[in-house]
Amino acid sequence: MNRKLQAVLAAWAVAHSVTASAQSYPVKTVRIVVPYAAGGNTDFTARAIAERLTPVFKQQVIVENRPGGATNIGTEIVAKAPPDGHTLLMAGASNAINMSLFRKLPYDTVRDFEPVTLCVQGANVLSIHPSLPAKTLRELIALAKAQPGKLNFASSGLGSSNHMAGELLKVMAGINIVHVPYKGNAPALTDTVGGHVEMIFSGVPALVPHIESGRLRAIAIGSLKRFAAIPKVPTFDESGLKGYEATTWFGLMAPARTPKDIITRLNVEVDRILSSADLKERFLNEGIDPIGGPPEAFARFIRAEIDKYARVIKAANVPQQ
Repeated sequence: MNRKLQAVLAAWAVAHSVTASAQSYPVKTVRIVVPYAAGGNTDFTARAIAERLTPVFKQQVIVENRPGGATNIGTEIVAKAPPDGHTLLMAGASNAINMSLFRKLPYDTVRDFEPVTLCVQGANVLSIHPSLPAKTLRELIALAKAQPGKLNFASSGLGSSNHMAGELLKVMAGINIVHVPYKGNAPALTDTVGGHVEMIFSGVPALVPHIESGRLRAIAIGSLKRFAAIPKVPTFDESGLKGYEATTWFGLMAPARTPKDIITRLNVEVDRILSSADLKERFLNEGIDPIGGPPEAFARFIRAEIDKYARVIKAANVPQQ
């Protein structure tokens, strides 16, 4: 057999095995690891996608909450999982932030993962307990300046986008407020609603019912435009803090060396879910923009986020962990 024919047959064999792999995947339960406690915005996104992947895959797709360690516990689990597409990570801004926040990580966000797709983007909202005598951002900043180091803000965890939103506010407004990290958005919200913490930065979906009920007062949203879910809440930029922007995002990632055909199938199916009219409406009503797109675009986005948060951490003098 000549070399040219051998090369053709070898290429055919590889292509055939890749196609067979994609057709047979998944062969067992797929778990999406959420590195936060149940009930938060990351959890909300993962469960909405898992629910719709189950009938498509004809295998159960479950969400497993593994909070703690500033998302490093859940993230490490996926980084060290078999690269077969059956263990996935609902990643977020923390996975970009932690690259600069921690001196040593048990994983590398770029090296140890294969991006699948950027699922959604949203914005961080600053909300306060009604007991605080502030109705606007200007009033809140004045209150913080009058009581340096006295006011606390909750976040979903050390190194979360919520945490960075507060650090950015401290730098741009020239105030001293104390960060109180939690193991997820849900417990942070519970303590803020209960008055144990005065302020919270959170994504829109989890905040809406508390804002509508009056249990929390929304002060400003970190996007450069208002969100349809909370149209009366002004942006920081509108409220006088020009140029302030604090957004959040969640995207699906798999362990490094996961076969490309499995990544492609996951990308196609999740993007199809994100583009469905009813789910898009559901997300938009909750204050989340469904995104989607190819893995290559998500990879570029992650690298840009790593660079951006490195600058924020340096400017805010956030100590490395």
